[in-house]
Amino acid sequence: MNESAAPITLSAGPPMPQARLGRSGLPVSRLGLGLAALGRPAYMAPGRATDLGSDRSIETMRQHCQSMLDAAYAAGVRYLDAARSYGCAEQFVNVWWTGRRLPDTALTVGSKWGYIYRGQWRLDAPVHEVKDHSLSTLREQLAESRGILGRRLSLYQIHSADSPSGVLDDRAVLNELGWVREQGLSVGLTVTGPRQRDVIRRALDIRVDGVMLFDTVQATWNLLEPSAGDALADAHREGWGVIVKEALANGRLTNRFGGPELRDIRQRAGDLGTAVETLAMAAALAQPWADIVLSGAVTRGQLEAHVAAIALINDDAPIPAPVESPDAYWLRRAALMWS
Repeated sequence: MNESAAPITLSAGPPMPQARLGRSGLPVSRLGLGLAALGRPAYMAPGRATDLGSDRSIETMRQHCQSMLDAAYAAGVRYLDAARSYGCAEQFVNVWWTGRRLPDTALTVGSKWGYIYRGQWRLDAPVHEVKDHSLSTLREQLAESRGILGRRLSLYQIHSADSPSGVLDDRAVLNELGWVREQGLSVGLTVTGPRQRDVIRRALDIRVDGVMLFDTVQATWNLLEPSAGDALADAHREGWGVIVKEALANGRLTNRFGGPELRDIRQRAGDLGTAVETLAMAAALAQPWADIVLSGAVTRGQLEAHVAAIALINDDAPIPAPVESPDAYWLRRAALMWS
C-alpha cells in the first residue's frame, strides 16, 4: 500500500456533525471509528471470514485498517477509538497518520488500558485478552500508548471498569489517573455488562484531591440493551463526554445477522428505504446525551451504512425496539465466538 496515497472518497451525503467531548473540550465527530475489529485478527463479531478473508497477517490487516481509516477520514470521522488490547491498532493509526502527513490535531484519539492482548496474532488462540487493572499495568500500558502515539493521544480510559475488578476502589490507581489528568491527558472509563448504570454512578462520585476524576464515559447502548441510558444522561448533565459503543449489538442489529426479533425494525427500515444497521446507528446518535457513536465497520460498505445514519438523526418517528433484559442480553453476548 502506498503510504502517501490520497484518501479514498465516499458517496456524497450530509456533512459529518462535529462536537466537543463534554468538559474535556476535545474536538470530535458525532460518528467515531472503533478499531477493536481492525487492529487484531480475531474479534467477537460474525461474518469476519467473508469481510476480511483468510489472510490476516499483520501486514494485510495493517493495509486493510489503513484503507478503512482513509474512508473514515474522507467521510468526516475525526474520532478514533483504540486500546492496548486491540493488537496493533495504535501502531496502525500512527503509521497511517504519519503517512498521510496530517497534523497532530487532525483527529482525536482515545485509547484504553486494563486488558492485555494474549492472542499472539492467532485466530485460534485459547485466550485473546486478559483483564488486569493493577497500577503496574496502568503505568506500563500508558507508557506504551504514549510511546506509540505521542501527542496524538488525547484521551486515556479504564478498559471495562466493573465492580469485580475493584478498579474504582483502588486509591493508588485513581491517584495515578489524577496525575495523568494533571499532565494534560483527559481521563475516562468504559463500562460493560448488565450493571453498567451502577458503575457509571459509582464513577460520578469519585474525586481525586477534591476534583471529579473522569471526563468521559464509554458504554454499550443499543435498541436491544438501552439500560444504561439514564446513567449516561446523568453523566452528560455532570459535563462528561459520552461515547456509545456496540450500537449494533455485535452484529445482531443488522440486516445480515439480525434474527426474527427484528421484524418490526426491518419493517420500519424498509419504509424509510434504509438498512436496519443505519436505523440502529441513528437511534444511538439521536440520544440527547450521546456525543459520539462508534462505528465498528470493517468494510467500506458497512461504514457507508453507518455514515448514512447522520441523515436520520432528526427523524422523530419512534423505532420499534425489542428490548431484552440486561442479564439476558449480556449472557448472549458472552457466548459470542472470536473469529
